[in-house]
Amino acid sequence: MTATLDKPVKAPTFRHVSPGRRIRNNLATGVVWLCFLLALVPLLWVLYTVIDNGWHAIASLDWWTKSQKGVLPEQRAGGVYHAIYGTIVQSAVAAVIAVPLGIMAAVYLVEYGRGWLAKTTTFMVDILAGVPSIVAALFIFALWIGTFGFPQSAFAVSLALVLLMLPVVVRSSEEMLKLVPDELREAAYALGVPKWKTIVRIVIPTAAPGMISGMLLAVARVMGETAPVLVLVGYSKSINFDLTNGNMASLPLLMYQELANPEPAGRARVWGAALTLILIIALLYLAAAGVNKLLTRNR
Repeated sequence: MTATLDKPVKAPTFRHVSPGRRIRNNLATGVVWLCFLLALVPLLWVLYTVIDNGWHAIASLDWWTKSQKGVLPEQRAGGVYHAIYGTIVQSAVAAVIAVPLGIMAAVYLVEYGRGWLAKTTTFMVDILAGVPSIVAALFIFALWIGTFGFPQSAFAVSLALVLLMLPVVVRSSEEMLKLVPDELREAAYALGVPKWKTIVRIVIPTAAPGMISGMLLAVARVMGETAPVLVLVGYSKSINFDLTNGNMASLPLLMYQELANPEPAGRARVWGAALTLILIIALLYLAAAGVNKLLTRNR
C-alpha cells in the first residue's frame, strides 16, 4: 500500500495532433488575423486623416482657451472651449439622470424582476436601444418644447441623450450584476442580512468595476450625437452657462455649422473639432479602463 502511494504519478500526455487538424487550425488563425487587419485598415485611415488635418488647429493654446466670439468665417483665430464646455456639460447632465435610472432598472431586472413587468421592461429597453437619435430628439422636442412649452436649450439636449444612454447603462449594469456569484448572496442571506442590504453592500460593490466602465462608455457614445443638438438647441459662438435657456455650442454642432463655411479656416475648425472630440472620447475610454483596473485591484 505504501509502495503504491509513493509511486510517482505521470502527467497525462496529449494525443498526437494530426496534420489535417494543424492545417485547419492554422488556416482559421490566418483568417481571423486577416479579418482583424481588414477591420483595422479603415480605422487607422480615419485616425490618420483626422490627425493630419486637425493637429494644426489643436496645437494652438487659443484653441483650448478661447471661443469663436467676434471671429469672422475667414479668420484662423479663436478656439472651441465654448463647444468643449457644451459637449461635456450636456453629457454630464444626461449621465446624472440616466445612470441612477439605469442602475435601478438593472437591479430590478436581475434581483427582483419576475412576470410581465420584468418582460415589459426588458422589451422596452431593447426597443429603446434601437431608437435612432433623431427619433429621440423629435420626441423630446414634441414633449418638452411643443407640449410643456419650454424653450430650446442645452437641457433639452441632455434629456434626449438620456434616452440614448439608458439602454446602454441598463444592459451593461445588468450583465455585470449577473456575473456576481450567487454564493455571495446566499452567504449574506444565511447571516440574516436583508436582501436590500445585500444588494447595496455586496452585489453592487462587487459589480462596480464593470458597471462604471459601462457608464463611461455610455457617456462617450452620446458625446458625438449630432441630431439632438441640431433639433433642440441653436449654435452660439460664445459660451453660455445657462443650461435651461439660450443657445449653446457643442463640438458636433460646431462641426455642422462650419461645414457650411467655404473658407479654409472653416475646414480647419471642422477637422480640429473632430480631433478634439476623438481625444475627449479616448480619454473617457482610458478613464474607464483605469477605474476598472483600480477597483478590481482594491476589491
